[in-house]
Amino acid sequence: MTFVALVLSLAVAVLGAIGVASPSRLLAVVRRFQTPAGLYVAMIIRLALGLALFLAAPASRAPDLLRVLGIVIMVAGLITPLFGIERFRRLLDWWAAHGPGFIRLWAACALAFGLLLAYALVA
Repeated sequence: MTFVALVLSLAVAVLGAIGVASPSRLLAVVRRFQTPAGLYVAMIIRLALGLALFLAAPASRAPDLLRVLGIVIMVAGLITPLFGIERFRRLLDWWAAHGPGFIRLWAACALAFGLLLAYALVA
């Protein structure tokens, strides 16, 4: 399970890096999830990451942190479909309206978060 968690954590970091380098490209990737099926795919990805982090936690550098993050990410995954397409669109429009600097800031956070998870997973 550590491998799955590591791959998904690095995917978060890669998306963050894409957003830092090209905010419009990240926005285009995220907009692909603006469908009912897209929300369910996002839910599955979040559930997989959360479960993988939770199960990989005992063998990690930060087991308590990864357990808590795993649970939080799984809960976020479960409520993703309840968020709804319209709210998701409004959130993306708000995000895009703040410009590339704002998107880069959030992307840098995703990059750092993904790298932190990867570091914590590699014992």
